[in-house]
Amino acid sequence: MKRRFQIIVVLLAWFMASGAQWDLVQTFAWGRMVATYSREMPLLRAVKLTFTPGNMCSICKAVNEAKQQESTPAVPGGKADTKLLLVFQPVQNVILAAPSQEAWSLSDRFPISAQRALPPTPPPRVA
Repeated sequence: MKRRFQIIVVLLAWFMASGAQWDLVQTFAWGRMVATYSREMPLLRAVKLTFTPGNMCSICKAVNEAKQQESTPAVPGGKADTKLLLVFQPVQNVILAAPSQEAWSLSDRFPISAQRALPPTPPPRVA
């Protein structure tokens, strides 16, 4: 349940950040206008009248103003005075050589302990 709630919150935040809420409000306004006009005239004419630019309802005007406010730049004057330059320097290729290996001699195959004599049995005692 917690995971589902997190997904819903993220999708809602994305939805609001992209400005899609205004598209939903605009769709609602168009539907309302078509329904209102179709009571008095044929449906095709009501749809044409709904989408004519000069015939906007109060909701359409509010959505239009809200979209224009969102599109205005946050910096006063329209442009930032400074320009942010991102410079990426190429990375030099790093070549690592494998360590040199010396060939093993035949004497290295046996452990050093195999070449020594066994200790005397029984061990010497201090008298």
